[in-house]
Amino acid sequence: MNRKDFIKAIVGSSFLLKMGDVFARPVSFEGMYTLAPLPYANDALEPHIDKMTMEIHHDRHHKAYVDNLNKAIAGTDMEKMPLDKLIKDISKYPVAVRNNGGGHWNHTFFWQIMGPKGGGAPTGKLAAAINSAFGSFDKMKEEFAKAATTRFGSGWAWLIVGPDKKLKITSTPNQDNPLMDVATDKGTPILAIDVWEHAYYLKYQNKRADYINAFWNVVNWDKVNQNFEAA
Repeated sequence: MNRKDFIKAIVGSSFLLKMGDVFARPVSFEGMYTLAPLPYANDALEPHIDKMTMEIHHDRHHKAYVDNLNKAIAGTDMEKMPLDKLIKDISKYPVAVRNNGGGHWNHTFFWQIMGPKGGGAPTGKLAAAINSAFGSFDKMKEEFAKAATTRFGSGWAWLIVGPDKKLKITSTPNQDNPLMDVATDKGTPILAIDVWEHAYYLKYQNKRADYINAFWNVVNWDKVNQNFEAA
């Protein structure tokens, strides 16, 4: 992922500090964090993910995470901390920061690894790493789908680069992610799918597996490859 674009999406495009961290600290403006627009139109992922789902998911759910995160950190020392610091040391902070900070980070990441010209298969070094870790792209998809399908209740499935620099698939509950110190499997995310019901229920109802299958048609492998190279 282009680090500059991701930081802009997290903190708003009006200001960036140095690029040394995954998330730069936003300067003081009304609301420490802001909701960036989707990087494509609400209907751009049709027919795989419908327009209404995207509108509600981004404009209401993601916005609520941003608003509630701002409320949770207002007037505290957390206002002075970059979001990546909060995320990595999340066990030190209130549940509201964990839920809403995670929700903001996860959704910003999610929008960027999808796109209207998505689908296909990974190439280059990423393809080779997938083959090495899982045997083939199809086997990776099967393992990823299993992690997403069997995640009880709400949460996420992830393809990560672990501390050993090897690819691994994991899942997290609620709005947790593999960057958090509470994560069972820690690593740098390069691909993710949201399996909260609000991500798919309008179109797929209780058929989570159908949503997961459709997701592969909108994966932006160029972004995923950028994430892999930066991990």
